[in-house]
Amino acid sequence: MPEPPLRIASLVPSLTELLFALDLGANLVARTGFCVHPREQIRRVPKVGGTKDVDVDALFATRPTHVVVNVDENRKDAIEALRARVPTIVVTHPLVPKDNVVLYEEFGRLFDRSREAALLAAAYGSARDELERAVRHAGHRSVLYLIWKDPWMTVSRTTYISSLLAMANLVTLPAHSTSRYPPLAAYDAVWHEADVILLPSEPYAFRQKHADELSSKLPTSRPVLLVDGEMLSWYGNRAIAGLRYLKRLRAEIDAAAS
Repeated sequence: MPEPPLRIASLVPSLTELLFALDLGANLVARTGFCVHPREQIRRVPKVGGTKDVDVDALFATRPTHVVVNVDENRKDAIEALRARVPTIVVTHPLVPKDNVVLYEEFGRLFDRSREAALLAAAYGSARDELERAVRHAGHRSVLYLIWKDPWMTVSRTTYISSLLAMANLVTLPAHSTSRYPPLAAYDAVWHEADVILLPSEPYAFRQKHADELSSKLPTSRPVLLVDGEMLSWYGNRAIAGLRYLKRLRAEIDAAAS
């Protein structure tokens, strides 16, 4: 159990939101500028830079007992700098959707919020079951999920995003990659192999103008859909809404592809 007073700094936007969902908002003393949920409560928490460029001195000034970080989102050198002066570093690395239940349980254990964590796990299970029923007879569709422009970049099948989409029988391209976030050239086969191309709202803020531009340049006609990047890439409690969003998205993709 944490020794009082519990003072948590979160450098991971989705886990900042999870801390509030576990009734730990009053214990949050620092966050990044990308930690924007829950919108009303988060405003009182001081910012200490971004996920990649943490202001270490500003973070130390908040006197945290715990700092929550993530392998993909935060820089290792910054985390190492924190180790010398922060009692507990909480390192996370969820790779597949079911890891959310582990997150709930571990955070519940670590911060004495087991009851709240159990409620989140139950809600996640219900949303997962709803999705499974909805796609039980749905065939596989190949999708190209773009995360950046200039250069174009996508996600490999080793990522959380790809694993989440697979729960709705949406298979990401390329099938094989040596990089978790491979760049794409104009001549790559995936542009015309995908049944649909998805443009998320983050990390690159794709808008309708990007969808129109891409549609005009594709070698063959492919539906290009704008999607909610938070729903498809954030873990923690937002993953519960993400599963229900994915159920609706699968229906939208089927309509567009047909």
